[in-house]
Amino acid sequence: MTNDKTNLPKLPDVTLDRLADAITFQPSTAQGRQLRDALGRFATGVTVITAQGPGGPVGMTVNSFASVSLEPPLIMWCPARASSRHDIFAQAQGWSAHILGVEQLDVCLRFTRGGAGFEGLATDITPEGVPVIPGTAARFDCARYACHAAGDHSVLIGQVLRVTTGGPDDHPLVFAAGKFGSFESG
Repeated sequence: MTNDKTNLPKLPDVTLDRLADAITFQPSTAQGRQLRDALGRFATGVTVITAQGPGGPVGMTVNSFASVSLEPPLIMWCPARASSRHDIFAQAQGWSAHILGVEQLDVCLRFTRGGAGFEGLATDITPEGVPVIPGTAARFDCARYACHAAGDHSVLIGQVLRVTTGGPDDHPLVFAAGKFGSFESG
């Protein structure tokens, strides 16, 4: 082995461009859009969280979903406190998190602000009375474990009671940089 640096691979120019175009800002003083754009560079899966509200079933599309613990099995998600559905979820004794497959963009859009929600959608009910959407890539039925205020959102933690998964070839719906897409390992 030699120390000859002429045989090292050349870095692509994109690395240099990325550094030249980099901006740094303080989240508390910068425009909120810049913060959202920066956070959007982290790709996430897409989930629909469902619960039974006082007026019937409710759902919300979210990408702030994560595993918290394996023992006990805990997951979390973060609804905006300004959401008209926030209090229903924050007070619910149970909810279900549905991981959407790439072919389920229509389900995702049903549960965004102004979407059709459960209207005309076939659903099932868990033993705990939570409405669930059949046919998703995975589903986590949860009992309320904790709810914490966190800035303009809440952190809702659920203890997983049961898990339902789709087929092994399910490809998740992914959200990054304001766009939906898919991830396929290859």
